[in-house]
Amino acid sequence: MEKLSRIIQESVPGKQVTIAHVIASPGPEIHERIGVSSGESIGILTLSPEETAIIAADVASKAASVSIGFLDRFTGSVVVLGDVQSVETAIGEVVRFLHDQMGFCCAEVTRS
Repeated sequence: MEKLSRIIQESVPGKQVTIAHVIASPGPEIHERIGVSSGESIGILTLSPEETAIIAADVASKAASVSIGFLDRFTGSVVVLGDVQSVETAIGEVVRFLHDQMGFCCAEVTRS
């Protein structure tokens, strides 16, 4: 008898930025694992509702000289790439915009 696996996905109700993190100097293996070009800082956002990823990518790309490395409107994940100052500016502006303009509950921007 074959054993069946079940996957349960849950989303957080409401409007939230659950992760806003900047990786200032990631190693090349991190870039390789997420499938983006190496040498740049990485900004990570996790958002709910998930479609907010589109808005976040727009705000980030207008706030600083960053590129969108990944955007998933089904999971609410956004990855931005650029120099460390640009990534910090972009992630900070997304958090500020979502909080001030759209009433989101936002996690603090962190950095490693």
